[in-house]
Amino acid sequence: MEGCLFCDFAQGRRPVDKLHDDDLVYAIRDINPRAPVHILVIPKEHIPSAREVEDGHAPLLARMFTVAHSLAQREGIAERGYRLAINVGTEGGQTIYHLHMHLLGGRRMGKEG
Repeated sequence: MEGCLFCDFAQGRRPVDKLHDDDLVYAIRDINPRAPVHILVIPKEHIPSAREVEDGHAPLLARMFTVAHSLAQREGIAERGYRLAINVGTEGGQTIYHLHMHLLGGRRMGKEG
């Protein structure tokens, strides 16, 4: 997708330090971390938000979750616990319209909602 920051990262058009990179997803640290560990797990396919996810995306979504857990283990937060979040739409806090999952941890998370 032309002009999409996350697509530019995926395609190597903009340099970024990737913590993970495979055929379906990559992961980077959030530039405005909300917790000691704040990593974004991002599909390489441009999907604007969770509203556009379809049944055929099941393998991609599974990979996002397994990569997030692997990163949580590598960061040393898997056993203590962590949060996975996907923001949807403006009122849901989405600021970049390319599906991505936030992995947050390293401190006790407050209740949401």
